[in-house]
Amino acid sequence: MQFGRTGDAPRPASGPIIPKSPTEALRPERVPQPPRRSRKARSQLVIFLNFLMTLAVAVCVVAVAGFYYVMSAYQERGPLPTNAHFVVQNGAGLAAIANSLERNGLVSDARIFRYVTATYLRDGETLKAGEYEIKANASMKEIMELLKSGKSILYAFSVPEGLTVKQVFQRLANDEILEGEVPEDLPAEGSLRPDTYKFSRGTTRGEIVQQMLAAQQRLVDDIWERRDPDLPIKTKEEFVILASIVEKETGKDDERAHVASVFMNRLSKGMRLQSDPTIVYGLFGGDGKPSDRPIYQSDLKKETPYNTYVIKGLPPGPIANPGKAALEAVAQPWKTEDLYFVADGTGGHAFAATLDEHNANVRRWRKIEAERGVDPDVVVEAGSEDAN
Repeated sequence: MQFGRTGDAPRPASGPIIPKSPTEALRPERVPQPPRRSRKARSQLVIFLNFLMTLAVAVCVVAVAGFYYVMSAYQERGPLPTNAHFVVQNGAGLAAIANSLERNGLVSDARIFRYVTATYLRDGETLKAGEYEIKANASMKEIMELLKSGKSILYAFSVPEGLTVKQVFQRLANDEILEGEVPEDLPAEGSLRPDTYKFSRGTTRGEIVQQMLAAQQRLVDDIWERRDPDLPIKTKEEFVILASIVEKETGKDDERAHVASVFMNRLSKGMRLQSDPTIVYGLFGGDGKPSDRPIYQSDLKKETPYNTYVIKGLPPGPIANPGKAALEAVAQPWKTEDLYFVADGTGGHAFAATLDEHNANVRRWRKIEAERGVDPDVVVEAGSEDAN
């Protein structure tokens, strides 16, 4: 190697310089070949792993897109054009409910409703049986929340005061919403509570009967515990019997306790109750009097276990199902000296403490009947005409 002057950069030693022709000088130099790939890089395993990674990314993209689509479909407005009723049957599973919703045009896709709803329901939660009103264009989520809440459409079954058990059962049989047969065995007379019972579609007639029985038992027990201790009746059975008579004698709220006082006074004195409704029950039982069959004066003397013009004391059982007001009137009757009452022509009654006063009231009532053209042999309301 040769060096120039001090400070000059060293020059590499080389062979003799071979001059190039102008053509050769203009030729491009050959680019060196890239390094050869290693056998590891070219292996099938690496290729497969790269494929899996690409596939995983694609699946994630599809899954995110699918999740977004499903959740959007679950929460968007539904296809129902107008409000509609939908019934969830007892014991129906989520799949059956979803299919029924789609079949009735309430949701667009039963599978989406089924799978997404399953994720919303916690352990023990279900879609509850009943009839529901689905609003127009309700989303799947809104429908799920409604069915999960159990806020179904409620119907009403009403029992007026004073009906017999047979008459209540006839109403049950005629109700078009209740399901199942009316129980074959009639409960005891007076054991059903007159009231309005709310129920959802799918409720059976037997279930309503059980509710009425339980409600009347609770009511009777409660009022009996708060009764006047000086009453001449000593058992709950007698309490219900007398309440049923008061129930049938008057429908006026302000008269029940007064009527009850008359019967209490008669029981205390050993007098016959002489109550017209007991005649009717003795003749026709729980079926009730036919509308075209009047009560005649001769009926007052017919001997039946319930005719309190014939028997002394209370009849053997209630003659109807008494309501709360009648039970309370018997438990806390007015304190009066009255022993008689008869209709006064205004829908109420005229009360009297003596037979003379009562007979005068009866004569006034008979005059009213005559002016109305009532057959004198027909009993509109007999009233008590003697103290026996």
